[in-house]
Amino acid sequence: MPNPLTDALKAVAHTSPLKLLGFTVLFIGLSAIVPWTIYRELNGELSVMWSVLLAPRLIITALLLLMVYYFCDALRLWFTLRALGESLPLRAMSPLVFINLLVSNITPLATGGGLVQIWYLHGRGIHAGVATAATTLRTLIASLMIFLPAPLLLLSLDPLENSMVARNWTQWLGVFALLYLGFFMLLLCRIRYIIAAAVYMLSIAQQIRLLSAQRGHRWQQKLKREMIRFNRSFRSFINGKPLDIAMALISTAIFLLSLFSFPALLMWHLGYDVDYPLVIGVMVVNTFIMYFAPTPGAAGIAEGAFALFFASLLSNADLVLVMLGWRFLTVHLGMLIGIPVTIHALLQGERRDA
Repeated sequence: MPNPLTDALKAVAHTSPLKLLGFTVLFIGLSAIVPWTIYRELNGELSVMWSVLLAPRLIITALLLLMVYYFCDALRLWFTLRALGESLPLRAMSPLVFINLLVSNITPLATGGGLVQIWYLHGRGIHAGVATAATTLRTLIASLMIFLPAPLLLLSLDPLENSMVARNWTQWLGVFALLYLGFFMLLLCRIRYIIAAAVYMLSIAQQIRLLSAQRGHRWQQKLKREMIRFNRSFRSFINGKPLDIAMALISTAIFLLSLFSFPALLMWHLGYDVDYPLVIGVMVVNTFIMYFAPTPGAAGIAEGAFALFFASLLSNADLVLVMLGWRFLTVHLGMLIGIPVTIHALLQGERRDA
């Protein structure tokens, strides 16, 4: 029996492994350039607080927060699937959390992560349309929780209202947010427009001989079938069990709150008097901006926005430490865990196929 994770990774990587390698190098380079630039501006004089960041108390609290972060990441997709009438063991979500962190952060706009999740769930017996609906709903719920308050926070929070982003980019970010949410609403309410556009593109591909007539017809039929399932799954979610819907919303809210809490945790252990609601609000806006970053894992954009927003809350030296700690705990650590998880899954797939 083929391994679903193996199939998912092949679906992402089969076209050009060198391209994925290039994205990985780009992610690492852009993630390092902003902290390194600040470090050079400080003439190499970093804070002497490294011992504080390695203190047992911080390590224990960070591990506890990470457990909440990873567990709720798994729960929000699991409850979304349950609301759609699908049942998978919760443990099946665990590897998906880390492989998604790995793949989504080495592909632009996290596109690879979504594809991996859809193929993985499809390999577990869930129709591709239902899997697409589940991952899209999971993303839409989180997006709404970020996009709705973000413009107001950008214009009202003290560290943000006079920033370059608020002065020059508020209107554009608002337009991007409306387009982003509008696309999801189109998927939900006017799926036939999406189907018509996709069929038209396939017809053009046939006319210029990128696809044979037989393959083009087969793809059109498969596309229509899966998109109809996709649309039905959206409506099934609305009519799903109230408890599953509520838990999908609650687990998403806790997931986001834990994600936004890491800078506050680091600041607290560095001895700062932390205004927790302010830090959460700033991180909502920072994540809002990251949604539109074209770079793999929002590398460079995430660090730049973080430095811009937190410059008035932290000393320059501590800003580098908190920035590096935040990205390591929320992204890099999960990617590092994702590497052995992925290798283990691939080896299991090879043994099973042998």
